[in-house]
Amino acid sequence: MVWKNPWYNPALSHHSPDGFINTASVTHQPGDVKRWRNERKAAGLPRPPADGYERFIEQWWQKVEITGDSDGLWWLGHASILLRLQGQYLLTDPVFSRRASPVRFAGPQRRTPSALAIADIPQLDVILISHNHYDHLDTWTLRALLRRFPDVQFFVPLGVGALIRRLGARHVTELDWWQSMIFQGMVYTAVPAQHWSMRTLWDRNRSLWCGWVVESAEGRFWFAGDTGYTPELLTIPQRLGALDAVALPVGAYAPRWFMSIHHMDPQSAVALWQQLGSPLAFPVHWGVFELADESLDQPVKELQLSLSEAAIDNDNFRILKIGQYLPLA
Repeated sequence: MVWKNPWYNPALSHHSPDGFINTASVTHQPGDVKRWRNERKAAGLPRPPADGYERFIEQWWQKVEITGDSDGLWWLGHASILLRLQGQYLLTDPVFSRRASPVRFAGPQRRTPSALAIADIPQLDVILISHNHYDHLDTWTLRALLRRFPDVQFFVPLGVGALIRRLGARHVTELDWWQSMIFQGMVYTAVPAQHWSMRTLWDRNRSLWCGWVVESAEGRFWFAGDTGYTPELLTIPQRLGALDAVALPVGAYAPRWFMSIHHMDPQSAVALWQQLGSPLAFPVHWGVFELADESLDQPVKELQLSLSEAAIDNDNFRILKIGQYLPLA
């Protein structure tokens, strides 16, 4: 039987009868994946950080310490963030496993330890999922979180809900781009991203990908998820209002000829941040998994250089250690 998109709306440019698409005409050419893999293998990429993995961990990792009760966040590495807003705790794309993979014995492995144990999370009200790739949706982690917090509310893009419910989740809300829901006094809106989805050989782009804007009494926080740079991202503040804090992806960008469609590099993240009016920002999607050709420390080096070259007159773009706290109040 041919699969048809049950959410298909011909009036929406990111919908297609057989799944979802990016609104910009961006695609890889036949043979690009094989070319990248061959070049990667021939060059022996990715290489270790300049001073080795142990030194990288010493410099860029610390254990999470949860104290106080004011609004703030802890970057847990890669795309995982623990947010505290209005006394509530939220997790984005939580991955606590050793590997980002469908199996436990192969696939990209963590190069930096988990900065927080699930047992040490004081409470959990909401989990936000941006899309279904294994480095963003980890079933082992979600099952463990559901055992500890069985009543947690999930917000996911269209097509991801069935998987989350199979894991035992009781409260799952699926949203399309620009759809919103109010939950416990805060507004959650799924917003566009330029990416793709896939967990098996048979489900490419059958579920949607997105970023999330969370609006509390104190302001709007944007978790961009996985996305390449596109001017469409600027419609987010245009439609929802100015963004007060943003988490922008800066990793898995090399080689740019192949990765730029779906992953921002540090330079495009800085350019987007400036176009947004330079709100409080920090980089994500680096420091844990080696998913592309750059070394683990290359994103932060290029980000520091890009910020320096841009001659920014404020320090609103904060480069955090894994596990570091960033106050939002």
